[in-house]
Amino acid sequence: MKLPFDSPAKSDVVAYVDGGARGNPGPAGFGVRVEARDGTLIEEFGASIGVATNNIAEYRGLIAALTWARDHGCRDLLVRSDSLLLVQQMLGNYKVKSSGLQPLHAKARLLAGELDHVGFEHVRRESNVHADRLANAAMDSAGKSF
Repeated sequence: MKLPFDSPAKSDVVAYVDGGARGNPGPAGFGVRVEARDGTLIEEFGASIGVATNNIAEYRGLIAALTWARDHGCRDLLVRSDSLLLVQQMLGNYKVKSSGLQPLHAKARLLAGELDHVGFEHVRRESNVHADRLANAAMDSAGKSF
């Protein structure tokens, strides 16, 4: 399978993703903010995912972003996340040892493979405030999508 993970420079659409759990595991949710490269908001959304770990919530946010890109005809995507684990696993630099994350990682790789190009970039938490806000709103919403 061709891996479309390389330089993020050519992507015109940026998806900021975040996930979290209160209690780890605990009530969990994710947030996704999709922007044009110039920072113009395209769409933002999130969802509560029940009881899960932080890492599962991070992957669920990534899967939601990749699904959004596929469903909206976006062929080139840059994913920005403050989860170093998620970014490094998607780049193939870290192994996915957790049996709970392995199927989510596999699904994310399959979705990414449906796009022409996906770049991954680790960002500081301060650069991911919108996705964090959405993830927290999702955890607060207890089972509702928005």
